[in-house]
Amino acid sequence: MFCPICRGTQIGIVGNHQYYCWNCCLEFHEEAGRCNVYEIAEDGSLTAVEKGSQIL
Repeated sequence: MFCPICRGTQIGIVGNHQYYCWNCCLEFHEEAGRCNVYEIAEDGSLTAVEKGSQIL
């Protein structure tokens, strides 16, 4: 498995179909054929990373 952002291979499993990239410190999950990417805030909440109007 590769990170959709940095293509790194240091990926950890967070939950069911949820992963964390140790290289770029982003969390991502696959849903209905799409990959949603999130930044993790200091309080532990997730913020969607968007590119234009489409979530990566």
